[in-house]
Amino acid sequence: QQTRLLERVVYRLKARRALGMMRTHFVFQAIGMGNEGGGHGVMSIVTRGIAWRSGIYFGVSVSQTQRFCNGESKKSRQPLRRRIPTFHRIDTHMLFDKKEHLSNNPLANVLAKAGEIILGKDQQIRMAMCCILARGHLLIEDVPGVGKTTLSHVLASLLGLHYQRIQFTSDLLPADIVGVSIFDRESSTFRFHAGPVFSQVILADEINRASPKAQSALLEAMEEHQVTADGKTMKLPEPFFVIATQNPSHQVGTFPLPESQLDRFLMRIRLGYPDQLAERALLKGEDRRELIAKITPAMTVEDLLSLQKSVSQVFASDALIDYIQALVNYTRDSARFEMGLSPRAGLAILRAAQSWAMMAGRRQVLPEDVQTIVPAVTGHRLRPVSNGEGKILDPAQELIRAVAIP
Repeated sequence: QQTRLLERVVYRLKARRALGMMRTHFVFQAIGMGNEGGGHGVMSIVTRGIAWRSGIYFGVSVSQTQRFCNGESKKSRQPLRRRIPTFHRIDTHMLFDKKEHLSNNPLANVLAKAGEIILGKDQQIRMAMCCILARGHLLIEDVPGVGKTTLSHVLASLLGLHYQRIQFTSDLLPADIVGVSIFDRESSTFRFHAGPVFSQVILADEINRASPKAQSALLEAMEEHQVTADGKTMKLPEPFFVIATQNPSHQVGTFPLPESQLDRFLMRIRLGYPDQLAERALLKGEDRRELIAKITPAMTVEDLLSLQKSVSQVFASDALIDYIQALVNYTRDSARFEMGLSPRAGLAILRAAQSWAMMAGRRQVLPEDVQTIVPAVTGHRLRPVSNGEGKILDPAQELIRAVAIP
């Protein structure tokens, strides 16, 4: 069984990526060999290095590994054993089904219950939850009827958050979102009546069907988590999360979001059509609205705030920061993109990668985490140059292929 697990890890992680975030000395010390590596072949070194880096520790206690990952000095670490008797920890997100990972954790319960309602979209659900934990906002772009609104309602219900839906139309006004002051005859003063933006989860449904003036009403709320009305600044509740859905721009009656507002969204995802098995289960199953009505919160607000706080504590090495900077600089220097990624985009990549690593049960970020979230973080920020030489179909994948891991 150990051999099969190791083979799956080796298949997933290439030796170059495995060794890219650590020095050779680091790998040798991790497997208890020192610098000499006596008696062990190169393949044994690479294989053990990959297994150690993937979350499988052979003959190493968890406390020793944690001290090693935390960067303590060489003298403070106990020598690691060379035997391979047992598996002390396995990063099950990389090896097993998600339902086995953190089965007693509220986060795993949220993902599992959401997957029972949004069928066949486990990756999109994880990406949406990653965005929430990273304190970002989510943009879902797809054709009508694929479950965009259902996903936002399900997440809000499972997280126990107050939920409001705003249907964006061409005649929507900013006051319909933020609120309005109404004159009170009894007190002879104007009283502010808060709009739907004063909620923890906002669904901005079909946001690109409203005029740019109405769209801009969300800018301050999304970036500063506050609203200014009648000269007064009011804080929004915590946590605050905006899920916006938009229809494809070629459809009738849409107003494309400007770059300044697109940049406020941490991620953009697409749900797509379900596969045949998922759609068959959807057709034969219970109405999704009835299932949502039966949802009980799987996580408290305090649990969510604690998880959001712990995201920033996930370790990102200097080599990983170099990799993120290389990705950002490539978009700025390359002639294939109209405009490079902003510093806000670089921060978004780091936060999302930390969130994804934490969801995988790890305390450090790997290059694979960055490559997993880059399409969702950069897809709506990058615009290929149309110069007649052929347009890039997927700018994010082009970026990952062009930039090597340091």
